[in-house]
Amino acid sequence: MTLTQRDRTVEAGRLAAVRRYDILDTPPDGAFDRIATLAARWFDVPVATVSIVDEDRIWFKATHGLDGVTQIGRDPGLCASAILGDEVHVINDAASDPQSRDNPLVTGELGVRFYAGAPIVTTDGHRLGTVNVFDTRPREIDEAGMATLNDLAAIVMDQLELRLSALRTLRSERRLRERVERDRADLEDFARTLQRTLVPPTLPAIDGLELASQYRTASPRQVGGDFYDVFALPGDRWAVVLGDVCGKGAPAASLTSFVRYTVRSLALHHDDPTEVLAELNAALIAEQVGDERPLFCTVVLAILTPEPGTGWRATVASGGHPPAWRVAADSRVEPLETPGGTLLGLLPTATFATHRTTLAPGDALVFHTDGLTEATTAAGTLFGEEGLRSFLPGCAGLGAAALIEKATVVLDELGDDRTDDVAILAVTVSRSGTGFEEVRERA
Repeated sequence: MTLTQRDRTVEAGRLAAVRRYDILDTPPDGAFDRIATLAARWFDVPVATVSIVDEDRIWFKATHGLDGVTQIGRDPGLCASAILGDEVHVINDAASDPQSRDNPLVTGELGVRFYAGAPIVTTDGHRLGTVNVFDTRPREIDEAGMATLNDLAAIVMDQLELRLSALRTLRSERRLRERVERDRADLEDFARTLQRTLVPPTLPAIDGLELASQYRTASPRQVGGDFYDVFALPGDRWAVVLGDVCGKGAPAASLTSFVRYTVRSLALHHDDPTEVLAELNAALIAEQVGDERPLFCTVVLAILTPEPGTGWRATVASGGHPPAWRVAADSRVEPLETPGGTLLGLLPTATFATHRTTLAPGDALVFHTDGLTEATTAAGTLFGEEGLRSFLPGCAGLGAAALIEKATVVLDELGDDRTDDVAILAVTVSRSGTGFEEVRERA
């Protein structure tokens, strides 16, 4: 294949990005190994890999079912072809595909027939490598499967960013080991950069809804585990998730990234949020097998479905998380309790319940982490649930932005001596249509 000058320029930039992440020929890493294992289990294939494409080779950072193989040549057809585009590269039958049929993985002992690979893409658009699944029989992959593979590639990219940030910090510490204190500004910037991977940069615009949020870290130099996300689902539905991973620093941030993207993937396959939490619980336990100090988390997940003429139906499930609050336009407030929901990542037998409610025009759903209710007032008492019950009626009928603005005033009054991060997310329904009904369902 003849390369154009543009191709050479793109490849030079890509190789520079590979060098920047300093990942080639590094020892095995459990975080990447678990991603390969998760990919193999999810797609029910014998082989899955996390690969980085070098100048003339494909090096495997992690493998499942490919013992003893650390790298292969950069032959076209499979991984080497997958990094040429931004979409999942799929070959349903490699033996009959002109580009892949001569690839050593196809002609060799492994006898690959099916291949799918999602590119691992940096924030500046360079494709470092791929997350790959292989099967020894021809098969197909659906849209949901390709979305899952893309999510796994995004998790790998998050891991690479975390690793790069940690490497840079260590190198900085070596250079400055004679100094008593680290450079405060650099550490705060590091924490802010890492924290930004835990929440979406902007909230989506949704017809009929308004969304706003506020995130306060307990320390500008320490990354916490609070996170939230809002994303689209099939059928004009939307998912709203907010959670809190125990612990601080890179381990909590790494697991938070895993939880966020796993919820995104699972919600595409399950309409019931309790099923999403059950699968997430199992994935968290599997993710941390063998860890000396496994982390756990709390999550509240709401599936919002438009109800023409009445507003929106919200189906809420919680795993050990403080309840979401419904704020009616007439100032009534209530917590959406989900009895029985337990912490995620601890008990394989955990069960979860849903709370269903219809949000009428002018109503709001307010989600928060426990950093809010556990904050201390100027009088030295906990803000607590009673603080919320006193505050929320004054927010009735407000849009999400105005509600969060009022919440920000409350946070300012609570002061800066908090020991935990605070995340608040508000969803309000535009004033069109009428109606309200509610039903609780035990899952």
